[in-house]
Amino acid sequence: MPIASPSHSSMLSRRRFGRLAVGAVAACAGGVGAGRAQGSTAVRFALDRRFDALTAPFLAAQDKGYFGSEGLDVVIEPGNGARAMLQRLAAGAQDAGFGDINALIRFRDENPGADLKAVMIIHDRPGYALIGRKSRGVTTAPASLEGRKLGTASIDASFAQWPLFKSLNKIDDSKIRIETIGLPVREPMLASGEIDALFAFGPSTAVSLRARGVPGEDIVLMEMADHGLVLYGSAVIVSGKLIASKPDAVRGLVRAVMRGTRDAVVNPGACAQFVLRRNESAQVEVERDKLIAVVERNILTPYVRAHGLGGIDRERWAQALDQLALTGAFRDKARAGDAFTDAYLPPAGERMF
Repeated sequence: MPIASPSHSSMLSRRRFGRLAVGAVAACAGGVGAGRAQGSTAVRFALDRRFDALTAPFLAAQDKGYFGSEGLDVVIEPGNGARAMLQRLAAGAQDAGFGDINALIRFRDENPGADLKAVMIIHDRPGYALIGRKSRGVTTAPASLEGRKLGTASIDASFAQWPLFKSLNKIDDSKIRIETIGLPVREPMLASGEIDALFAFGPSTAVSLRARGVPGEDIVLMEMADHGLVLYGSAVIVSGKLIASKPDAVRGLVRAVMRGTRDAVVNPGACAQFVLRRNESAQVEVERDKLIAVVERNILTPYVRAHGLGGIDRERWAQALDQLALTGAFRDKARAGDAFTDAYLPPAGERMF
């Protein structure tokens, strides 16, 4: 289905914000101010990607002093893929991070000595997707990928779920050509017609393609969550060492990220400015529209609206583990599945949007 930009005003009018949302517009719009106090507990925070709209909640928490008000001195570093981020945490180079929870599940299973835990789900609906062009014969039907040329970066989280996606949807991949390409050239290659579709984080990539001049009616967003995947997406992940030595710091980290996420929901335009301060190639309008799309499709899902941000549904979690096992048996499913804890989340009433 062609993708249209979500209306920010209509999106906000449909939301019922919790009590903590009252001051969020003023807070986010205010930029970096006196609230940017540094705390006494140092936390090295690793991203799985460069600075972009998906990282805005963390940047807002840093620039608005939310980490500092929790007694934390947080340094945020960009990264290059979920697995690299997890390796940094496991090696002790960083204390916490933001990345794909399914990569974490596999990492725990493959590395019995790595005690990393997700403590807050950010993307209740994963962004795994293929983005194609209608003019190249791609539709929202997975079978339309047969006979096409697909592009992917080797570290892409969506491509990591390709074995599961093609199995669930009975895709004959012998009829598909997949080309490994660099992250910077994926979108230009789709825009120029060198590939027919690409693997990427769906909602934000669709916005980027429109910004490159690809007509919205020609963009096809095939989200894996619409085609059988029940997996969760990205989460805040912390090291076992931080949990064991400073559990209150973990709670403070989650509270600060919750506040940053609320700011990003209420005023994405202002929070997109935090991205521009760290990424010279970013454009404020594009990052704003990416953030709006990600909030609408991946963060504020019906489950989150009903139960609050950050937690999981245990039945869905069990189904997700079963799905992951379809493409590779776990060595220790119980250990792999113990990748999330809700012990550091605020009460449900403080997590409502």
